[in-house]
Amino acid sequence: MMTHANPKAFPKASTALSRFTVLDLTRVRSGPTCVRQLADWGAQVIKIEMPEGIDAGDPMGGPRQGPDFQNLHRNKRGMTLNLKDPDGVALFKRMVEKADVVVENFRPDVKSRLGIDYEALAAVNPRIILASISGFGQDGPYANRPGFDQIAQGMGGLMSITGLPGQGPVRVGIPIADLCSGLFAAQGIMVALLEREVSGKGQWVQTSLLEAQIFMLDFQAARWLQAQDVPKQAGNNHPTSIPTGVFKTRDGHMNIAASGQRIWERLCQVLGKPEWTKDPRFATGSARSQNRDALNAEIEAVTVTDDMTAWVEKMNAAGVPCGPIYTIDQMFGDPQVKHLGIARHLNGGNAAQDYVGQPFRLSRTPSEVVAHPPALGEHTDAILAELGLSADEITALRGRQVV
Repeated sequence: MMTHANPKAFPKASTALSRFTVLDLTRVRSGPTCVRQLADWGAQVIKIEMPEGIDAGDPMGGPRQGPDFQNLHRNKRGMTLNLKDPDGVALFKRMVEKADVVVENFRPDVKSRLGIDYEALAAVNPRIILASISGFGQDGPYANRPGFDQIAQGMGGLMSITGLPGQGPVRVGIPIADLCSGLFAAQGIMVALLEREVSGKGQWVQTSLLEAQIFMLDFQAARWLQAQDVPKQAGNNHPTSIPTGVFKTRDGHMNIAASGQRIWERLCQVLGKPEWTKDPRFATGSARSQNRDALNAEIEAVTVTDDMTAWVEKMNAAGVPCGPIYTIDQMFGDPQVKHLGIARHLNGGNAAQDYVGQPFRLSRTPSEVVAHPPALGEHTDAILAELGLSADEITALRGRQVV
C-alpha cells in the first residue's frame, strides 16, 4: 500500500477506508462520483491528470474553481502524469504495484492503447481492482460510442416516462445516469475488496451509464419484463398510487402521497371532505385510479385555500404523508436539512467552501470534508518521492513533460 510521506500533512476524511490507496484516472462526472465515495470515507486517493500544456481533451467538468469541480474532487491529493509517454506509463505501473484500486472512465479502447487495461495491471499487481465506467459497456455493438448522461436517459427508457402525458420525452433535472453509474461502481469496488479478503485476488469491476439507468427504472422496468406493460408519462402523479402528486396551495405547491385506504380516509378528514370516502368515484383504490383527474381537481380546490406550511403541518399531524416543494435555497434552509448537517463547511487554504456531504453515516468512523480539491499537480513531487524518485529524477521528468 502506498502511504503518505507525512500522514499529518494530509488530513484523513475518515478512518473507514484509510488502508486503501486509489489511483483516480477519471474525468467528467460518473468516474469522479465513484471516487468521491472512496475519498470521503478516507481512502488515500491520488487524482492523476495530464501535465499542463499537454492536450488532455475536454474534461467537461466546468472550471476548476467552479462549484461542480470543487464538489466532485474534494478529499484527494493530485499529481500530473503523461500516460501517453512510455515513461509515464512505467511510473503509473510502479504506483499500481502498491495500490489497491484504479478507477477510470475512458472509452473502452483507450485502456488497451495506453497499455493499462486490466490484464496489464493485474500482471503488475494481481491484487489490483480496476473499476471501469463506460457509456454502454466494455464490449458489444455500442462499446466505442461516446456516452453521455442524457443519451443514457433516453436509451435507458427514463425520458419516456418523465414529464406530463403527451408532452414528449423529458430529461430529469440531474445527470442521474452519470451519478448512479458512479455509485454502482463504488459499490462494485467495495464488493471486490471484500471478496479479495477471501481470495487474495483483484478483479475487474465494470458498469455503464446505460446499465445504471435501466437498473434505476426499478418497478417501471419490471412492469414490462413481468407483465408486458409499457409505462407511460404520468407527470407528477404516481403511476399506481392514487392520490399521489403535486397540488397547488395558496402560496406555492406541495406533494401529497395518500396511498392506501386508511391514509386516503385521513386525507379526506384533514381536507374537511369526509363525504369523499362514500363517493363512488373515490371510495376505492380502483375508483380513484379511474377518476384520477377529477379527484386531483377536487383536492386542489381545497388546498388552494390555505398556505403550504399550514397544510403540511395539518396533514403530518393527521398521519398523511406530504411535504413542501422547495427551490434549492429553500431546501438548504429547512430545519431538518440543517439538523442533518449534509451541507459541510470547510475552512483552510485560500478558501472557505461549502460542500454536499455524504448521505449516510457510520457511528464510529464518520466521513468529513477535510481537503479542498488539489491544484493541478499539487502533490506530484511528494507522490513521486514516495515512489523513491530523487529530486533530480523528478526535475528531469518535468523537463520532458512526463509529469
